[in-house]
Amino acid sequence: MKWQEIRQRYPQAWLLLEAIEAHTEGDKRILESLSVIGSFGDSQEAMKAYAKLHQDEPQRELFVFHTDREQLDVTIRRWLGIRGLP
Repeated sequence: MKWQEIRQRYPQAWLLLEAIEAHTEGDKRILESLSVIGSFGDSQEAMKAYAKLHQDEPQRELFVFHTDREQLDVTIRRWLGIRGLP
């Protein structure tokens, strides 16, 4: 689904979404088609669901957004530095 359609179907909701079709332009991730995984009453519930699903399936491209957002503006952050060994 497109973001505008999702906003109409889920007014005033926190959503856990998966990118079905997406691409990168510069430092922006363009989300063309999304699938709604779940709808939540608050951001904490949505983030808990995100964390669990991301832990189980880290290869999926997941996002949490509130439908008050008119446009999706996703900036890609590049992490620099040293990570500890597992």
